[in-house]
Amino acid sequence: MRFDGEITDPVHRYISFSEVEKEVIDTGVFQRLRRIRQLAGAHLVYPSAQHSRFEHSLGTMHVAGHAGETLVAKGYLDDEDKVQKLRLAALLHDIGHGPFSHLFEEVLELRHGTSHEDVGKRVISKSEISDILKKHGYNPSDICKLSFGESKIKFLNEIIAGGLSADLMDYLSRDGLFTGVEYGKIDHHRLISSFEVVSNGHLAIDRSALYSFESMLISRYEMFKAVYFHKTVRSAEVMLLNSMALADEHLNLTDTSMNNYLNLTDEVILERLCSLENGNKIALNLATDYRSRKLLKCVYEKFVHKRDKLYSKMDRQALHNLGLQIAETAEVKEKSVFVDASRAPSMPLTPTKREINSVLLVDKDWAYETPISEIPLIDSITGFLDMLRVYTTAENRNAVEQSIKKVVGNEESLSERSI
Repeated sequence: MRFDGEITDPVHRYISFSEVEKEVIDTGVFQRLRRIRQLAGAHLVYPSAQHSRFEHSLGTMHVAGHAGETLVAKGYLDDEDKVQKLRLAALLHDIGHGPFSHLFEEVLELRHGTSHEDVGKRVISKSEISDILKKHGYNPSDICKLSFGESKIKFLNEIIAGGLSADLMDYLSRDGLFTGVEYGKIDHHRLISSFEVVSNGHLAIDRSALYSFESMLISRYEMFKAVYFHKTVRSAEVMLLNSMALADEHLNLTDTSMNNYLNLTDEVILERLCSLENGNKIALNLATDYRSRKLLKCVYEKFVHKRDKLYSKMDRQALHNLGLQIAETAEVKEKSVFVDASRAPSMPLTPTKREINSVLLVDKDWAYETPISEIPLIDSITGFLDMLRVYTTAENRNAVEQSIKKVVGNEESLSERSI
């Protein structure tokens, strides 16, 4: 490929960009991602976690390009133009994210059944990005399908999303660096250099890189425990989530018309929430306390295994009912108790949104599928990424703690009670 320049990056050292990539990056639509933090409220616990969806998108493009060049060298891709399409798809995979990333998406799904991917498809096909892609000879529909795992070429989809994706390889490395934890260090160069494509059209790795694959999934698990599901990080996120949900009807935050949505950033939403006048007082207090880092206190937590009886009951209504029961027993206001279920697949999702349950390995000329259950180290961590927590305000902490002992039982497993 011909590159027009490069960007210095603390994760990948230098990220090169082509003419069409530069034009996309320079659009206001893409520049908006600078003002959406990658990890929402994590900076309140890890102060350096100020990185944004902008840097992550550049990094994902870079890693996807490396993967594409590897597949060209091995004869699985026949021209550099397909590498350019792959890089563009990776660059745009997060273009539809709203403020506070996945938190805003939770509100979008609750209010409108819409995801950031649904919005992203509209942005690619109906904004100035579409015009740029067409000008350079690329079909926006093709780039859009590849960005969201809907291309007919399976292994290209898997480079964008899944257990071997450029997305995963960048965000683990980037989040680990900017939070300062050690868990995000992965050897993505080793993994990518081992890429193969097997007869069914799926992406595989050489058996010799299996240890690197194991290490990456262990890193993902540790990052969820130490960062993404950290109890104080999640406290901040619970406050934002509830504030946005409560204020949405008054402020119409989840209006997904292009003119409105593309003007929304972290600071815009937070300012609107903190400026509520005749809206929801609880939403206002949660937002202002978030901004001042006066966070909710965690008074109960439990890992919930998929095999627990409780797992199937952890729907939104059941969590709400549990919060009401705890608040009533504690004799505190209903809206001062927040029951939160932090959820993530124990394994990364495939482009078709299914949890990966196997990995394709190549040993010399023999390709075979190995179930995750036959890789002991990885199998040992499956099913432990669901955390149930109860939060409350500092002044109600003691009362709610005592209430939980009565509602849940001092030693009794929550999974053995009906909620």
